Amino acid sequence: MNGKIYQLPNTRNFLINFLLFTSFKVRSYRFQWPADVCANWAFEMETLILGWYVLTETQSIFWLTAFGSLQFMGTLIAPWLGVLADRLGRKFVLCSMRAIFVILASILMLFAFFDVLTPTYVLILSLLNGMLRPSDLVMRQALVGDTVPKDTLANALGLTRISMESARLFGALIGTGIFALLGISYAYILVVCVYSIAFALSLGISNVTHKIKSRDMPKSQWRDFKEGINYVLSTPAVLSIIWLAFLVNLTAFPIIRGLFPFVAKEIYFTGEIGLGHMVATFAAGALAGSLIVALAGPQVRTVKFMFINIILWYVMLAVFASIESEYYGLISLLLMGIFHSQGMVSMSVILIGRLDPHIRGRVIGIRVLAIYGVPLGLLGTGYLINAINFQNTVNLYVVIGIVLTIAIWFNWRRYL
Repeated sequence: MNGKIYQLPNTRNFLINFLLFTSFKVRSYRFQWPADVCANWAFEMETLILGWYVLTETQSIFWLTAFGSLQFMGTLIAPWLGVLADRLGRKFVLCSMRAIFVILASILMLFAFFDVLTPTYVLILSLLNGMLRPSDLVMRQALVGDTVPKDTLANALGLTRISMESARLFGALIGTGIFALLGISYAYILVVCVYSIAFALSLGISNVTHKIKSRDMPKSQWRDFKEGINYVLSTPAVLSIIWLAFLVNLTAFPIIRGLFPFVAKEIYFTGEIGLGHMVATFAAGALAGSLIVALAGPQVRTVKFMFINIILWYVMLAVFASIESEYYGLISLLLMGIFHSQGMVSMSVILIGRLDPHIRGRVIGIRVLAIYGVPLGLLGTGYLINAINFQNTVNLYVVIGIVLTIAIWFNWRRYL
């Protein structure tokens, strides 16, 4: 591995990265980043508003975890949408999905205003939204890989991650605040408006296509998909990252993506505002971690950096589960957010940097299949919390996660 990867940037380059955010020199990225910010804000507000609505209306941890699981059902079709994007253009597919998000949010808003909204309707609309939401991540990462030069890829993906964490920070505070004060109807006016802005900004993104010779052109989407699978299976470095991604989605993400409403209500005995504080604190830490990655540049391309942060993320999950005080719980969430973000951004940098451009959409689509670990993990927590309580459930997930993370490192370390 090139020794330059481990060198600290000099002061001048560090300041340039900090003051100019070099990725914004790319016109397409100047549209994509704020579009992604708005999409993430809307996603986060929907998740918190509807999660709290389902929990309070049903009084059931099972239906809360079922709601969380439905948001990731689209992982099954993400590879096919990745293939479609490789053929039709990633901008076209991204804009189409974001237009559908506007329509679905508008329907839910009307149901709320006419006072006909029920948990059943929420679950149905969440399923439809969840069929596309994972693929939004596929398109945005592939577009970053298409439009941003490789030497600024870490900066771009760090800033892209910032858009996700800023959504959790501000979306949590604003969304839950409006929900608590005015109710779900008016909160969803904001959700629809933010989705609409995301769609409008997405129209300014460049549509990059990768031409291949006609004799090499796959004849069907199924053949495209198999080509992506074969690429992953024949590239040990990529395969190891996808297994690691599945592991953290199965054992770590369910705690931070689906169980915060349960912790707020049943452990901290707080309401929507307290839930917003939890999510915002975690997001503040993740935002700080993303900024570190965006500014550090080549240092985050190291595999060691990725593995260390993922293990520290698991450690902080165990600490968080052992705390019953909201104040100390928020401190643990802040630290957890830092390690979570640094680990996940470095994973994206390493993966995207090693993919051939013509197959990038297909492989990232396959990587997004790893998100299917989230609904599986959430359904597991729904059963285990009732059986062995919240802390023991988290500790079980943490032990499994750390052991298998170390196993992945030892098995594929010579390829990474």
